[in-house]
Amino acid sequence: MSGLRTFLRDNGLTLVFGLLFLGALVGQALTGHAVAIEEQVEHGFDPITLGQYLTSSEFAVDVAENWQSEYLQFYLYIVATIWLVQRGSPESKPPSEIGRESDEKQLLGAHTKRESPRWAKAGGWRTALFSRSLGLTMLALFLTSWAAQYIAGRSAYNAEQLAAFEDAVSWGEYLVSSDFWNRTLQNWQSEFLAIASMAILSVYLRQRGSPESKPVGAPHAVTEESG
Repeated sequence: MSGLRTFLRDNGLTLVFGLLFLGALVGQALTGHAVAIEEQVEHGFDPITLGQYLTSSEFAVDVAENWQSEYLQFYLYIVATIWLVQRGSPESKPPSEIGRESDEKQLLGAHTKRESPRWAKAGGWRTALFSRSLGLTMLALFLTSWAAQYIAGRSAYNAEQLAAFEDAVSWGEYLVSSDFWNRTLQNWQSEFLAIASMAILSVYLRQRGSPESKPVGAPHAVTEESG
């Protein structure tokens, strides 16, 4: 198998979903631009160009509010599954392994392997940081995208206020506004529902060949077994 084919096979999941992301983002940009043109013409303004729309706060807030909720979902799920379990779900650890687990289980200290990541073998603050790096990165991405939603959302909201000949709102006023929290919570609730649904449905339903599912013939009560 050639090097390129091997690379595509070994990274297929990331590459396919990366392309799907780009396709959906382009589709959102084009359809959002079409909606923006309709609104501009309806109010008697000149149609906005695609470049103007892509650099507008309206487009930025629509993108950021989706990103922040996704990264929040992953962060909470990564951290929550350390301490919370769902008996029978392949998404959960067995109840007997609740917690941060032993060094032996985590391949740390005397249990590291020759191929273990360098920071896993380093000890001290580097191993401590590396052992939390996935959750911390997801948290940072969530906070960054949420801040982007807040900044772009205020700008878009104030543009609407000024167009209606009303006063613009301050940073503090927008932080406690219904617009900001409506944008935020409408995404959060869908992510929380998706996590809960996946956790419980994977106990009783199967998808042959998927690591997100137990083997088809596995008992419902079996936990942390994928097929």
